[in-house]
Formats: sequence, structure tokens, C-alpha cells
Amino acid sequence: MDTHKKPEPLDLGPACQETARVVGGVAEEQLSGVTPCPAYAVREVLAHLMGLTVGFRDAARKKLGPTTDTAPGSAPLVLDEDWRETLPRRLDELAAAWRSPAAWDGETRIGGVDLPGAVTGLVALNEVLIHGWDLARSTGQPYAPAEAGLRASYGMLSQAGPGASDVFGPPVPTAEDAALLDRVIGLSGRRPDWRPGA
Repeated sequence: MDTHKKPEPLDLGPACQETARVVGGVAEEQLSGVTPCPAYAVREVLAHLMGLTVGFRDAARKKLGPTTDTAPGSAPLVLDEDWRETLPRRLDELAAAWRSPAAWDGETRIGGVDLPGAVTGLVALNEVLIHGWDLARSTGQPYAPAEAGLRASYGMLSQAGPGASDVFGPPVPTAEDAALLDRVIGLSGRRPDWRPGA
């Protein structure tokens, strides 16, 4: 068995497309609504996605600099006025950047932390997938990410080591026979049955 086999690129396109669809369904009056992230309203989740799509895109391209060196939470989240046009485009660019096999090879940097490209790609997928769910739940939209992305996210979250709860929050237990999406959401520290006001 070849233990040095290069990681197979995972297509982030389906997750990015599903999240872009949800973004397109966010109404202006919903921007101040609550989300499963207690510190974030809908507008802050959108602003977070605006930033992370650029950071992870540049990490895939190994274009290291301010977008990959800045730690999360180091600046206030302010939503750009053109987010409706810009965020879907950035999601497309993110998916395209991670379709390159070179993105998954070697080392890169995100949030000021050096990581293997293969790990960074999975984190990018997880961020898009989980925050897409956050937005869908917050705005009352359906959400159906592709199974391949869910399986990759579940594998990453279920193997997260000590300190993961600092990023994702303590896992929320789910039934062994729960839907894969619910298990992923539970591992991310969210209640799969979360609804605004519930």
C-alpha cells in the first residue's frame, strides 16, 4: 500500500452551489435575524462567508498574504453592500481553485496557520457546508448538500482532536441512525433541530 499517495481532490462545487442558492434566497429583512451561531446575525454569517471564500481560494492557489494570514475574529464582520453579486462569484472561485490537484498537495496557510493542503481543502468544504446550513435554517429555506461533501465533512469532524470545540463548539449528540446531515451538524456543535425562536 502506498502511504505517500497524493490526496484526491474533492470537488467543492456542489457545496458552494448549494450555499450560493441559499444566499440568493436571503431577504433583506432577514439580515438582522438570529442564526445557530449565537454571536452572529444573518448579516455576520454572510460577511464571514465573504471573507473565508477569499482566504480559502488564495490558500488553494498558494497565494499567501493578508487574506491567508489574518486570524478569524481579528476584525469586525461588516457585510459589503454588493454581497448579493459578490458572494456567489466568490463561491464559484473557491470551488474552481480547489479543483486544481496542486491545491491539495504540499502545505498552505489559512487564518495565519500553516496546514497541509489536503486538510485546508476539507476545512474549506466544512465551512461552506456548515454556514450554508446556518443560513438556510435562519431564513427558512430547504438545504440539501451533496452526499460526498457530507461524508467528507463528517469524516473530518468525527476525527477532530483536542481543541476542536474551540472552533466548532462541543458536539451535540445525535442518534446513530440520524440523517447524515444531522450528524454533521451535531458534530459542528449545533442542534440539528434548531429553528429561530425555538
